Amino acid sequence: MSFQPVRRLIALLFCMLASLETMAEETQLKFYTEEYPPITFSQKSKATGLGTEVVEEIMNRLGIKAPIEVVPWARAYAYATTTPNTGLFVTTRTPEREKLFKWVGPVSATTAHFYTRRGSQRLDNLEQARRAERILIPREWYLQQMLRGMGFNNINSVPTPADAVRMLVAGRAPLMALDDVTLADTLSAVGLNANDIETGSTITQAVQYIAFSRDTPDSVAVRWQKILDDMKADGSFERIYKKWLPGAILPEAR
Repeated sequence: MSFQPVRRLIALLFCMLASLETMAEETQLKFYTEEYPPITFSQKSKATGLGTEVVEEIMNRLGIKAPIEVVPWARAYAYATTTPNTGLFVTTRTPEREKLFKWVGPVSATTAHFYTRRGSQRLDNLEQARRAERILIPREWYLQQMLRGMGFNNINSVPTPADAVRMLVAGRAPLMALDDVTLADTLSAVGLNANDIETGSTITQAVQYIAFSRDTPDSVAVRWQKILDDMKADGSFERIYKKWLPGAILPEAR
């Protein structure tokens, strides 16, 4: 009697068990994101944007569904750093955050600048920013963490990027730190435009990822990275990226 059919049956059973384990891991996932248009934002009480489409396409290819909730960044960040099986996107990858998450990406890239209100004193360097009365930055953003690490003690944390631009233009603070690719949409969302502000010195260039909480199984991050790599190879990632950020250069890992 040949053992070949038995071996095939055993291999099939192992594959089924692995598949069930994968589904069990994936179905426990939950995701959080913020109002950060056009990369992530809410529309009719539903998450949308570049990052959201990438996450949803990965889930579609994995054959799973997981909830995505749009909340203030500080709350999302707290969930992702304390709750297992939690995904946070998009998250700027920095040395300070490296060991806090398991990373899948990159998904987007930005350049951060200081901004002032149109007609106010121009800002040309970091030392001028250090001497400013206050710098508006969304709470728990990488820019807040970065500038604090550089010794800045004049940071004024606000809930969202929209709050930062409103307060800047209203004269509540002389300076704001935000990313470039999302600025136009953020201004538009609060009824402002690029003529209301001036771009100052560059702070840093950054790359954003999907970040999974540390207690999420390694296998989840590995599968998600593999699917994202497949999307980049077959052109679907580029199509999504250029839909939301036409003319922008695709992100590269740093």
